[in-house]
Amino acid sequence: MSKNGQKQLATNKKARHDYFIEETYEAGIELKGTEVKSIRQGKINIKEGYARVENSEVFLYNVHVSPYEQGNIFNVDPIRPRKLLLHKSEIRKLIGYIQQKGYTLVPLSVYLKNGRVKIALGVAKGKAQHDKRQTIAKKDAERRIQKELRERQKQ
Repeated sequence: MSKNGQKQLATNKKARHDYFIEETYEAGIELKGTEVKSIRQGKINIKEGYARVENSEVFLYNVHVSPYEQGNIFNVDPIRPRKLLLHKSEIRKLIGYIQQKGYTLVPLSVYLKNGRVKIALGVAKGKAQHDKRQTIAKKDAERRIQKELRERQKQ
């Protein structure tokens, strides 16, 4: 558990590689009881996930929550759509972003905050292939610079 009361459960590293993240929002997730227990064990996969605004509500799709092992008939479909809990003003902002061409909503991370499951949702614009190559080249250059600085400090 970190000092600000958050425990990281899952991250979507691929999202920052494939998209430019314009803005992030914190949202609650409407879950069933056994899903909460499974997520607390870290059995959630958000890599293929995305969110969509429908009828002024935000829903999360393609996020896999493994069924709880000690669960029984109360286990639900692992990839069912889940409602995200956001303020109306935030939803209106998201609708404005989504109507612009090329923007989508992607889950960035899932974490516990004060005992509640929260999701960091990013407003993202897709990267072209050359943008991805530039990002990789930039990270490589940073790594080489850091390595060089470490070697000089040792001498």
